[in-house]
Amino acid sequence: MPFTAVELIETKRDGGALSRDAIEWLIRAYTDGSVADYQMSAMAMAVYLNGLNAEELAAWTGAMLHSGDVLDFSDIPAAKVDKHSTGGVGDKISIPLAPLVASVGVVVPMMSGRGLGHTGGTLDKLETIPGFTSSLDPDRFRQVLHAHGLVLAGQSATLVPADRMLYALRDATGTVPSLPLIASSIMSKKLAEGLDGLVLDVKTGSGAFMPTLEGSRELAHTMVGIGARHGVTTTALITWMGQPLGREVGNTNEIRESIDVLRGEGPEDVTELILAFGEVMLELAGIDGGRAVLTEAMESGRALQKFVDVVVAQGGDPSVIESPELLPVCAHEAVITAERDGYVTRCDARTIGSAATRLGAGRDRKEDAIDPGVGITLEAKVGDRVEVGDPLARVRFGDPARWQTHEKALTSAWTIGDSAPEPQALVIERIDSP
Repeated sequence: MPFTAVELIETKRDGGALSRDAIEWLIRAYTDGSVADYQMSAMAMAVYLNGLNAEELAAWTGAMLHSGDVLDFSDIPAAKVDKHSTGGVGDKISIPLAPLVASVGVVVPMMSGRGLGHTGGTLDKLETIPGFTSSLDPDRFRQVLHAHGLVLAGQSATLVPADRMLYALRDATGTVPSLPLIASSIMSKKLAEGLDGLVLDVKTGSGAFMPTLEGSRELAHTMVGIGARHGVTTTALITWMGQPLGREVGNTNEIRESIDVLRGEGPEDVTELILAFGEVMLELAGIDGGRAVLTEAMESGRALQKFVDVVVAQGGDPSVIESPELLPVCAHEAVITAERDGYVTRCDARTIGSAATRLGAGRDRKEDAIDPGVGITLEAKVGDRVEVGDPLARVRFGDPARWQTHEKALTSAWTIGDSAPEPQALVIERIDSP
């Protein structure tokens, strides 16, 4: 054995660089169980603290990508385009976006992840639909994609297994907000999908893993560059994550809101971002029409029907799409109210996302179960006028003791001032492949 986990951890801990051979050995050994979780946790923290240089990042991403199967959809003639978000609060964009663009001819082999830290996960949200499975082997993944032009899945045991393992580990070890770990995680999965184009939603603001615009811009450029080096046309939109998207946070809540969007009844900010990303996906797929085509697909019901078809294909119960009130909801409710008159000047995404996680909507440890019925409905967001006693949020939870512990923290998410703040643009910047 040419390397040991301990010596590689020590090298990176002390600020050294790992060779390509060392990184390939490490990822391979972690995947086959030779390197233990506690050792990879130490390595992840060393990378979080000291980063990876360009050569290390290329080797790390490549090793992750080739730790298992790589998909090939070249037999499907239409353009294959996917979208991925770096993670946000109330960020259900992928769920209505994928069926929307698939309903107008884009093939979307969407491979998503679970919640990380204070952010929710697309798979956790989708799995609140009774019977829905995101665990598809490569053959079933291909069948669903061929039949519907869309699949909403997670990583199978044989597809980028190193990332699937490390993804869960990062969530429980405080190493989520690491630029190289974020970039390699996202891009290894996306490059394994056999894509022609990729759109990235890189968040910035308090609820983002890269809260500063400078950090978000660096992450966007890094991932766009990785895509270009692997022959995948990649575009990133840097979007605002200072407050949650939409009015709903939590797994059931966000599925309900996603259904509203597909019915053309969603909140303005979520709808705007879906159309913005949809336009770019159509552009990368070579499909004309832009927003007019996407809007027609929502208004006609084609986008919602595509979602129903894929839910059924992946074992889900379509009745909850017709009647979202059938989705699980926790028994207990509390209301947070305004303590003064004025305008909401702050509705902090990270504080709200962290509270939702602590109440059971996310995980503190990778083996924790999620309570799909935990949710926060935002009654007042930045710019809204409120009076003393008006509801700021309605919270559903299953464990009253947890609520008592986290109520004060959640209440601190709102600031009310005398004047309405200036509106914040949702899309801040676009970065394209060189």
